[in-house]
Amino acid sequence: MGGILEGKRILVAGVTMDTSLGFAVAKVAQDQGAQVIITNFGRALSITRRIAKRLPVEPAVIELDVTNEEHLAGLADSLRAHVDGLDGVVHSIAFAPQEALGGNFLNTSYADAATAFHVSAYSLKGLAMAALPLMKEGGSIVGLTFDASVAWPAYDWMGVAKAGLESCARYLARDLGPKGIRVNLVSAGYTKTIAAGGIPGIERVENVWSERAPLGWNPTDSDATGRACVALLSDFFPKTTGEIVHVDGGYHAMGA
Repeated sequence: MGGILEGKRILVAGVTMDTSLGFAVAKVAQDQGAQVIITNFGRALSITRRIAKRLPVEPAVIELDVTNEEHLAGLADSLRAHVDGLDGVVHSIAFAPQEALGGNFLNTSYADAATAFHVSAYSLKGLAMAALPLMKEGGSIVGLTFDASVAWPAYDWMGVAKAGLESCARYLARDLGPKGIRVNLVSAGYTKTIAAGGIPGIERVENVWSERAPLGWNPTDSDATGRACVALLSDFFPKTTGEIVHVDGGYHAMGA
């Protein structure tokens, strides 16, 4: 019996380590029958190629820098070497310079804040448009966020960028809906990834998470997040778009 993504072709943009949320999505997607292609760029590309071997089926790895217009323009052709279309796209990409994180909010330059916004928010639109030529039959775009409705310790301009990402997803849902493409986000609970580990002071978030999440929360287990993304990539949410699904043990709903 096939899985809920049987026969579907899924692009997961932004996979570095096997602790990354993108890796978790790729793994569950493969477990559910999808053909998966993953991306990274620059010096991290060689790491991604090694990590790809740890997935159930070694996927194709292509280079994609979402801030590089040439990469975006060539994405459809790069993908056509492996698939004849796409049914789903996962945006698992975020970055902010150190100067934009760790309690430096008031002193961050516009250039550093703009970098955070470009990589972490605007790139959702760029990736969607680059993949669009291969999504002629519609499909699903899923991005990963970290609840931008509140201010977090140390998160600073990345939090602002995530707010931009969440708004961007709603506008994409509006404009891509007529093409049969759904756009949703998964707001994952705090997870110990390489990216999270690079934020000075973020451990203050980790310390309170398990106390407030009524379902409990394990910051080293990203399987629940991967499952939610795969559910949104599947045909089980045919009329859901512009939504943010919280996968955080219920943390977001608790006042204290």
